[in-house]
Amino acid sequence: MEWLLIAVATCLLSLCPVKGNEWRLEYEEGLRYYSEDALRKEFPEKTRPISFKHPLFMCPDMSPSSSVPTSVEWVKAADIKVITALGDSLTTAIGANATTVLGIPIEFRHVSWSIGGYGSFQDVITLANILRLFNPNLVGPAPAKTVHGTPAPLCETGFNLAVTGHNTFNLPEQVRHLIDTLKTYEKIDFDEDWKLLTILIGMNDICDYCKDKSLFSVENFVHYMTVSLEMLRNEVPRMIVNVVQILPMETLREVQKPTPGCLLQRSFCSCLVKPDAGSADLKELIGVNLEFQKALEQLLYSDRFFKNDFAIVLQPFLKHADPPRLPNGKIDMSFFTPDCFHFTMKGHEELAKGLWNNMFQPEGEKFMVESFSNPIELSCPPVGHPYIYTRPSASKTGPALPEIPQSAGITPASLYLMLVLAFLPLWLAVNLVSL
Repeated sequence: MEWLLIAVATCLLSLCPVKGNEWRLEYEEGLRYYSEDALRKEFPEKTRPISFKHPLFMCPDMSPSSSVPTSVEWVKAADIKVITALGDSLTTAIGANATTVLGIPIEFRHVSWSIGGYGSFQDVITLANILRLFNPNLVGPAPAKTVHGTPAPLCETGFNLAVTGHNTFNLPEQVRHLIDTLKTYEKIDFDEDWKLLTILIGMNDICDYCKDKSLFSVENFVHYMTVSLEMLRNEVPRMIVNVVQILPMETLREVQKPTPGCLLQRSFCSCLVKPDAGSADLKELIGVNLEFQKALEQLLYSDRFFKNDFAIVLQPFLKHADPPRLPNGKIDMSFFTPDCFHFTMKGHEELAKGLWNNMFQPEGEKFMVESFSNPIELSCPPVGHPYIYTRPSASKTGPALPEIPQSAGITPASLYLMLVLAFLPLWLAVNLVSL
């Protein structure tokens, strides 16, 4: 019976095209260590009961701007018309609601932290479902689940164009696919609609580092990120890009249980899991992980990717994140799928809340998760600045004036008069002193 179950899974995964073969082979290899009982074992604590509901999230100001913003600095949540996402298995949400290890190849895109569109906010907290509270007509949330490697249409993926198993060198390919898709999609205005893209990628580079240290070097990571982000900057108008800082991955070695399920972890991230504690190989990998984080900061804490209608923002909330733990200090396994590596819906919701909060915090003041043991409290956009923060510190040469809609009754002439009156006391003081 064991061989039959493995054969079924292998047959299902054989539909994968070439670019998904490595992930598929790793998964198949992991399954070979399972007993029949282990393959059949269900994990009810890792799934969400259908009857579960979150309290409704409401903010003082949930309205769009009175007119479509022309500056990337004055975009409110309700001004976002299109949501998109790129990355790897963390964004495809592989296994996120799986009940057995045989469900790991299912991509639960509809509950993915950055773009899942299942139900409503009360059903599952995702960035897309939060934004739909502000703009119910948001285009792009992923509406369904898919099977890894099996071609899926946009009606199933939405604009979640992430690919399980992809490394950073695959990101330019994903970006090209996204740009071409947005340009030809009839339900959006490519030039006029404000678009939000979230990218999280690079963890697979860490997992594969020992296999090819040149291909998965820090220099290549920066190169392929730069190529991808320049494509977006040069070709896509009215877009805000969240680039999420990668996790510190060493502590994922602690996500272990004496179950066959955790053997898959050794397949998916062997360079992290297999080295002995304190070994030179592990120390090198931890150092590379830190260098990836620093390189991303050096690339994005600049005004290189900032212009009037486009901005790329590094959202750092995961930079120091420790896995969720129980009161006894052990890992809370309810946050991890049966493969002991990917996040369940519970983990995805915390990622969504962390990202949302970061979007409305200025550079240098962004919240960073210390431990997922403490649920993140969702925050409303500040009343005094209800816009997504996009201006990098490197370009702050002076305070910018907000766009003032004509409906507010303020004309350019009256604005000029206000400025004159504001500076008149200072002018008088200086000139009286000179007398």
